Amino acid sequence: MVCIPCIVIPVLLWVYKRFLEPIIYPFISPFISRFWRKAAVQETPKHSTDECNGTANGSTANGPKTVTDKKAD
Repeated sequence: MVCIPCIVIPVLLWVYKRFLEPIIYPFISPFISRFWRKAAVQETPKHSTDECNGTANGSTANGPKTVTDKKAD
């Protein structure tokens, strides 16, 4: 048996997103743009060279590193 909020909340969100947001958003977008600056959205994180050549995730050009078992008793 599924609880009532597990059914009602997704349905209400779908109705809002599908029907109400296209009507309401043009009115509230000026207020949202004051608080949500575009500079913060356009900023991208910097990647180091270690992440690009595969050493950041534990693998190298020769293959993956051997991982020791942490549960060794």
